[in-house]
Amino acid sequence: MARAAADTKQRILEAAYELFYRKGFVRVGLDAIAEAAGVTKRTLYYHFRSKDDLLGAALAFQHELAIERIKRWGARLPRDLEGFLDALFSDLARWASRPRWEGAGFTRLVMELADLPGHPARAIARRHKATLEAWIAAQLVARDVEHATEKAQQLQLILEGCFSLLLVHDDKRYIERAAAAAKCLTRGATLKTAMGQELLPTAARE
Repeated sequence: MARAAADTKQRILEAAYELFYRKGFVRVGLDAIAEAAGVTKRTLYYHFRSKDDLLGAALAFQHELAIERIKRWGARLPRDLEGFLDALFSDLARWASRPRWEGAGFTRLVMELADLPGHPARAIARRHKATLEAWIAAQLVARDVEHATEKAQQLQLILEGCFSLLLVHDDKRYIERAAAAAKCLTRGATLKTAMGQELLPTAARE
């Protein structure tokens, strides 16, 4: 019984996120979500009190799935900085080329809630973006990049700007420009030379 309820809840969350992602929060009704999940509206309300609660839960569910996928993908990334950036933007290009790509779902959905600062979905989205930023920072640290936290924030800005402009212009060249900007940002930012010697200011070495 408990397993059946958990499976039903997961089916609702998956259907809700898919519809919210494709059509937006405002345009999707609970009737459509219930139909897509193969449940009655009464069953949907048994698991979620409102559409707002459902959005927050759907984003929390997707956050966990997305972070797990990113961690698995990250384990296969090249160990050098340029290889890491090439892989990052190459995968972005493949993602953006998928049919019915509509940009970064967390960003798009939160933009619809700009006038609702206390909405539960906004807190989940902040946690998701902060987790991604921390993951990028850890990747930079592993590649001996100086000021990794600051660089991660700047890379996040480049990525978010890229998502937005891709949606506006539908022009994949923005990915190439974003990749070039990321490489300019990190060029010369590594702590060590190819020989493994630390690049420190003279005063710091004395």
